[in-house]
Amino acid sequence: MLYEQNTIFRQIFVDGRKHPEDAQPSWLGYSIGKWDGDSLVVDTVGLNDRSWLDAFGHPHSEAMHVIERFHRRDFGHMEVQITVDDPKTYTKPFTITPNLRLLPDTDLIEHFCAENEQDLKHMKK
Repeated sequence: MLYEQNTIFRQIFVDGRKHPEDAQPSWLGYSIGKWDGDSLVVDTVGLNDRSWLDAFGHPHSEAMHVIERFHRRDFGHMEVQITVDDPKTYTKPFTITPNLRLLPDTDLIEHFCAENEQDLKHMKK
């Protein structure tokens, strides 16, 4: 999975492997995926506690476990159901469901979060 933000990639292993017994904590964790009908289900563990869940700064611990379900409704729309289970930070699991849409005929724009950021003012709204 290639992300435009910070121009990073994420590996999702879909070869039937299991999670490692002691996944070394990392920024994007260790993700395994499998197909459930026409949805890709991604199971992620092994995340470090140095990132936020969102732009509002909601924290998480290294105990966080994330399940994502990617379902393409039609050509231009993807539904993603994200369930976060982090018993060290939150009292119960919670789920969000962002709906994504395809932006055809566009390019990924190189982006890095850095001091003196100058790119945002040049982006089209």
